[in-house]
Amino acid sequence: MPKPFQKLFSVNSAFSVAKMIVILSIPLCLLVYALAMPSRPVMTNKIENKTEKPNDDLRTRLTPEQFYVTQEKGTERAFTGKYWNTKDAGKYYCVVCGAELFSSDSKFDSGCGWPSFDKAASEKVVDTNVDSTHGMVRDEIICHKCGAHLGHVFNDGPTATGLRYCVNSASLDFKSKPDTENKSDKK
Repeated sequence: MPKPFQKLFSVNSAFSVAKMIVILSIPLCLLVYALAMPSRPVMTNKIENKTEKPNDDLRTRLTPEQFYVTQEKGTERAFTGKYWNTKDAGKYYCVVCGAELFSSDSKFDSGCGWPSFDKAASEKVVDTNVDSTHGMVRDEIICHKCGAHLGHVFNDGPTATGLRYCVNSASLDFKSKPDTENKSDKK
C-alpha cells in the first residue's frame, strides 16, 4: 500500500474518519427526518370554551375505557371498538359533552381498525395538539368544547381533503338517522 494511504488508513486516522462521519451524519439524518415528516393539516382551532367536567362525575357517567381514552389520552385496541366497522348513516357525538363531531357521510374504511373520517362535522368542533408520546410526533385531535381526547389526524387520507381522522370508538356516541323509507313502507 502506498505511504499516503497507509497514514490515511492507520488506526488513529480511521478513528478520526469514523468520528467525522458520525458527526456529519447527525445533521444529515435530522434533515432527512424533517423533510420526510408530513406537513401538518391546517387546523387553527384553539381551545377557548372548554367545558370543565369534574373527574368524579365523569367516572360515574363514562365506562372505564371511555374515561381512559377521553381523559387519560388512551387508545383502544385496533378492531375492538364499537364503531370501527359501523356503516349505518348517522352522526357521531362526543361521549363526554355531546358535541357533534363527525358524520357518517365522511366516514371511510381505512383498514386501520378505528373509525376513520376525512373531515369533522364543522371546522370548529375538533382541535389539534402536538402529541410526541411513544417516540412519534402526531397530531392529537380533541373535542373543541370539552377537550376530550378523540384520537389522531393524519394527512394520508384518500379523499380530496387528504385527511384521515383516526378516532377511538370509546370517545364517540353514535346516533343513526331515522330510516324514513322503512317508516313510509310500514304505513
